[in-house]
Amino acid sequence: MSTHRPTLILVYEPEKACFDRLISDGYPPQRAIEISSYLAQSTDIARDFAALAAACEARGIAFAPVALDDAAAVLEKADTESTLVWTLSDGVAYFRGGAAPALARLKGLPTIGADDALFALCQDKFRSGAVLGALGLPAPQAGLARDGKWLVEPPVSAVGWFVKPNRLGAKIGIWPDSRSHDLGHALELSRRVFAAYRDDVVVQPYVAGRNVRASFLGLAPQTGIEALGIAFVESGGDFQTMADSMALYGETGEAAKAAGLYAEPELVAVADLQPGADARIRAIAERLINGLGLRDVFSIDLRVEADDTAHLIEFEVCPGLPCFDFRAYCRQQWGLELADAMAEAARNRLFS
Repeated sequence: MSTHRPTLILVYEPEKACFDRLISDGYPPQRAIEISSYLAQSTDIARDFAALAAACEARGIAFAPVALDDAAAVLEKADTESTLVWTLSDGVAYFRGGAAPALARLKGLPTIGADDALFALCQDKFRSGAVLGALGLPAPQAGLARDGKWLVEPPVSAVGWFVKPNRLGAKIGIWPDSRSHDLGHALELSRRVFAAYRDDVVVQPYVAGRNVRASFLGLAPQTGIEALGIAFVESGGDFQTMADSMALYGETGEAAKAAGLYAEPELVAVADLQPGADARIRAIAERLINGLGLRDVFSIDLRVEADDTAHLIEFEVCPGLPCFDFRAYCRQQWGLELADAMAEAARNRLFS
């Protein structure tokens, strides 16, 4: 039996570390700011470190937040029987968080969250979409373009297409004209994305409906799909742009709040308005758990139509824990603030 104190290690990639690396790779400062802003939850959760330490202490656990660049050295010294690793941020292209669960596996350390292979898969929307389709899930088919040239032509669509970067962010379309009504414009968007971010674009048939976020945190290892929280996210727009995202989180979000430009989206339980859609989303999530291996903590983004048709847009193995929607989920589902919910999940894993 280990004599080491049970410890939760939270590995995170800071925005500044990402920004500095992008600048060294030749990205213009504004683009580096935009790209690194996707790591804003690392900035935001730092304000919770004291509360996390206290919540862990109350449960007999030590709490150790570790910046990604220090993770290899810290994990190398960690005790395999008394340490739990929780990776806050993923990434295999612009971001490097996917290295943390792989390092933990190399060292034989238990982790909170999905297998490290999914950290890479979820960051490539074209590849993950192909896997979701193979599992029979209702994910839109997609084409793939690079700098104005088709690698894979998109499906025919009578209502137009939605164009988004393949490896940057999630469902974000970057610009307000990311919904395209002709494929020539879609290719032009691919040129703009490639010039700005050096990324391919996924081109999917546009799907109507309201934006939905499904959040999950298993406080105990046996927690099931009943703990999934499913809510309409009403932001006032059809889809989120880069500017919308930057106004919500991190240092840019704080600046937006100070300038009076921040408006937190409204969350409405899907079950209250469309119980049939709620049931469909739970079936989708169960398929993701059983067929793909999602576990412990994750989120799913969907579009839901008035007739309860649900379109699966993406899954996320590192949901934005300090974001407004996940905090609301912890309060509504578990009656806990974020720090206590995380500490309770860690305690149950360490002592189970």
